[in-house]
Parts: sequence; C-alpha cells; structure tokens
Amino acid sequence: MEPHSERPHSRLNWLRAGVLGANDGIVSTAGLVVGVAAANTSTQTLWTAGIAGVAAGAISMAVGEYVSVSTQRDSEQALLAKERKELLEDPDYELRELAANYRAKGLSEETARRVAEEMTAHDAFAAHAEVELGIDPEQLTNPWAAAGSSALAFVLGALLPLLAILLPPVSWRVPVTVATVLVALALTGTISATLGGSPRLRAAVRVVTGGALAMAITYGVGQLAGGLVG
Repeated sequence: MEPHSERPHSRLNWLRAGVLGANDGIVSTAGLVVGVAAANTSTQTLWTAGIAGVAAGAISMAVGEYVSVSTQRDSEQALLAKERKELLEDPDYELRELAANYRAKGLSEETARRVAEEMTAHDAFAAHAEVELGIDPEQLTNPWAAAGSSALAFVLGALLPLLAILLPPVSWRVPVTVATVLVALALTGTISATLGGSPRLRAAVRVVTGGALAMAITYGVGQLAGGLVG
C-alpha cells in the first residue's frame, strides 16, 4: 500500500482557488463594463475602464492573497518553532504527549505508546507537527506563489467579459456580454462544486444568480449615472 499523501488534496485546493479567482475576475469585470456600457458606448471608454478594472482587481487579489497567506505562514512557523523548542527542552514529556494524542485518535494505550516511540525515532518533529498542529513542515504555502496564481486567475477570468463587451457591434454588446458571462459562471460554478464534492446544480445556480444580479445592479447604476451626467 502506498503511503498517504496530502499532495493530491493540496493540488485540488489550488485548482479550486484558481477557479474561484477566475470567477471573481468574471463577475467584477462584467459588472464594471456593463455598468460603463449603460452610460457610455464609446469603445475607448470601455477599453480604458476595463483595463483599469482588470489591473486594479488583479493587484487587489494578489495583495490580499499575499497578506493572508503570509499571516497564516507566520503563524504556522511560530507554532513549529515552539514545538521544536519543546522537543529539545523536554523530549520525555513530548513523547507522552504524542502517545496521548494517538490514544485520543482511538489507539490502545500500548499501541499508542509504541507508535509514538517509533514515530519519534523516525522524525519526532514531523510527527508532533502533524498530530498536534495539523501542519506539514515541508508543505507550507508560498505567499508569492499564492499571490501570483490569484492574480493570474483573476486576469484570465476578467478577459472574458472584457472581450465580450468590446468585440460585438454596439447594439449587441450588453446582451452578448451577459450571455457569455452567465455561461462562464455556470461552468466555473460547476467545476468548483465538482472539485469540492458539493452539489453542482446548486452551486451553478448560486453563482449565475449572483453574477446576473451584479450585472443588473451595475447596469442600472450606469444608466442612472449616465442620465445625470448627460
């Protein structure tokens, strides 16, 4: 039997995060360009607003993800440093603590003691990190990678509504964009639910409804703003 690994699960989490990042790019950019299109049909205006929105959204996603992951990584490293120190200062107590954790998982006292001793002999630090903290010291998330992947996913998602609003004739821009975005959201919602093991139809309907509501609101705001300025 092959040893259990968290790597496939981690890859799925990264993939699901990428899909959600793309979904954010689709919804936020679609709301922006549809709102602008309701107030102004100028291609240059739409292009400028769209590109600015994509850049701002990608930077915001990257910074937010970097700060979030950095904070989590700092906390995990602090916990790991504390555990390493405790192992050096009182290894006997840490051995008893590890055995107690295994007993709490359902092992008998004798088996828990034997497993704790064997795991301590193999890699005491890794054993304590996994059982007590739920952390794999070798798989701490890289904040730079998280920031870059979030920004990239956002940009890829944002390009869809941006192209949909710019390429068709003026009279078709909003209908084409709305239809394209709703289909894309149904797809991202389905993929995200599949990766997370949740009901796909419910997730797709939820995402599509949210996207449709966002575009309807921004379109109304755009028309109102355009009327006031005009």
